[in-house]
Order: sequence, then C-alpha cells, then structure tokens
Amino acid sequence: MQFKQKNMKNFALIGASGYIAVRHMQAIKETNNKLVCALDKFDSVGIIDSYFPDADFFTEFERFDRHVDKVRRLEKTHIDYVSICTPNFLHDSHIRFALKQNAQAICEKPMVLNPWNVDALQEFEKETGGKINNILQLRLHKSIIALKKEIENGPADKIYDIDLTYFTARGNWYFSSWKADLQKSGGVATNIGVHFYDMLIWIFGAVKENIIHVSEPKKAAGFLQLERARVRWFLSVDYQDIPDEIKATGKRTYRSITVDGKEIEFSGGFTDLHTKSYQHILAGNGFGIDEIRPSIQTVFEIRNAKPIGLKGSYHPFLKK
Repeated sequence: MQFKQKNMKNFALIGASGYIAVRHMQAIKETNNKLVCALDKFDSVGIIDSYFPDADFFTEFERFDRHVDKVRRLEKTHIDYVSICTPNFLHDSHIRFALKQNAQAICEKPMVLNPWNVDALQEFEKETGGKINNILQLRLHKSIIALKKEIENGPADKIYDIDLTYFTARGNWYFSSWKADLQKSGGVATNIGVHFYDMLIWIFGAVKENIIHVSEPKKAAGFLQLERARVRWFLSVDYQDIPDEIKATGKRTYRSITVDGKEIEFSGGFTDLHTKSYQHILAGNGFGIDEIRPSIQTVFEIRNAKPIGLKGSYHPFLKK
C-alpha cells in the first residue's frame, strides 16, 4: 500500500525506554512525522538519537505534562498523537492524558486489563471527542490476512481445529519486573497472548466457551470454542517448555499455529508491522475500542478462571 500524507504530524511518546518503543520511533520516522517529546522514568533512552535527537525528554510526568501544555500555548505546536508504550496497568491513565490534550492515543496492547476499563474509556472518548487507536499488528500480517480470506472463502459451516503454541523464554529479570505482577501485567495470557486471541476472534468469530487447563506464573493453557474454530492454546515464558530441537539451535522462542494440522507460516514479516499500523492510523483506519473489547474480555476470563487440569480437549504439549 502506498502511503501518502499531506502534513507532518507531531507526536509525544510515553514509555521511551522499553523495547517496543523503538518500533514506535521507527514508525513515526518512516511515516515522515516528528517526535516532539518523550517521557520515561528511566533515562537509558539514547536510542532516541537514532531517530529524533531534537526531541525533548523528561523523566517526570509532571514536567512532561507542563511541557506539552507549554508548546501548545507558547509555540503553537499541537501534539496530534500520543504513543503509549508503558506497562499495561498504566495504559488507562496515559490514554486519558492523550485525550485531555486533544490528541489521539496510539496504545500498545493490551489497551487495559479489565472489561469495565474498556467501558469507562469509551465514555471518556465520547466526552472528549478523541480517538483511541490500538496496535493490533497481527491483523496486518500478510499470512494472517491470507488465512482470514481463506476462511471467508471456505465452507460457511466448517468448524476448524487450531493449535496455538507460543513459548518465549524469559530470564530471571522478568520475574522481578512488573511483567510478573498479575495486577500490573494481567499475567502470561494477557501479556504475551492478547494479540493472538484478538487475531483468532477476528478470523474465526466470537468466543462461545473459555476453559482453562493450566494457569501458573510462567505459563497458561486452555481451550477456546469460537464460532468457527476449536482452539487448543499453550503460552509460556518458561525455557523448559521449548522443544529440544529448538533449544539445539540456540533459540529461545517457539511460535506455531496449525489449522486442521496445517502450519501457518508467520515467523517472519514482523519488522514493518508497526509502520503499517501507523499508516493505517494516520489514514483514519486505526483499530478502535469496539475491536479490542472481545480480546480484553477473553483474557479477563482466563485470568479469573479456575483451572480444571488435564481434562477434555487440552493442548498436546501438556502431556509432557
């Protein structure tokens, strides 16, 4: 898709030191826009120099807030978008900040942790007349788009059997960070799985049944009955869960989605998905609140369900 934009837009970025922030900086740069200012309580953000060395940087929210207001009043530089790359539990507050500044929010997933937070933000969006855009980059992946078209063009009454496996080993640091705090990240299924649930619901329809087999700090597994699919899923940050043949190659990540036993190849093609996401948002086609709601409801139910153990239709890797 050829992207065209008439006027340069001004961006602010909250959460500049996290690994995903770099993709946002790159997307702002590659869509020919400007990062005016950035915020993070950690000051290890030298990567900004590779993209926007003139951007103002703050480690305190209060000074960042004042600066955004000042450039609007004194320099007549309106912030058009606020990109949010902060820990999950802070997204709600930072989205509200963006809308209060009459800027659109661009938020990493998950937008919020609970369904009632979705409702409240939707009301706030209406009150301010603002727009919340969610990064759902799997919807822009060529292989996933091709799969969706294949399902739409297939038999209308067919129910597909899907195995979703995603293991991404994390070191000891992970378990001392906010990511391991259920109240802050939402747990493994939320933190690393919400975009997979969104993708599956987008393609195969609404959740009809949600069963949890395993729910632990390092891993979660369960079964989803969707309108057009039966999904056995297993997510883990435990290195021990990675298949031996993958460990032998020195890799610490294993990703697999099979549909009726056929592997869907989507290991590559991720490097430009944030730029594609920004192109869609700048063209007025960002993924809004109603589109994120089903996946937030799904991970909320997963987080609060009581595991039943290895009963029924569970992921085959759990047998190990």
